[in-house]
Amino acid sequence: MFEKLQQAFWKALTPDLVVETTLTAAVGEAPLAPGVLNALGGADNLKSQQRVALTRVRVQLQDAGRLDEVALKAAGVPAVMVLAGGIVHLITGL
Repeated sequence: MFEKLQQAFWKALTPDLVVETTLTAAVGEAPLAPGVLNALGGADNLKSQQRVALTRVRVQLQDAGRLDEVALKAAGVPAVMVLAGGIVHLITGL
């Protein structure tokens, strides 16, 4: 939804420069980098994922024990917030 709002904003500012396109993602395609996905325990360990802010991604894991926080930091995630129920917030910016 944010991408659509952002695209509408830029189209309003520069109507002749922004080409209207539809964004479609392949089923099962994760917006997470491969290193981050591996540190979370692999694609089969993800129940859901959702970008909740510009600097935060909320991920729900099948098995929170497969989470490797050291590998997440090595993959470029500055901070990780682990919550109950297999929910993990990946802090991706300042």
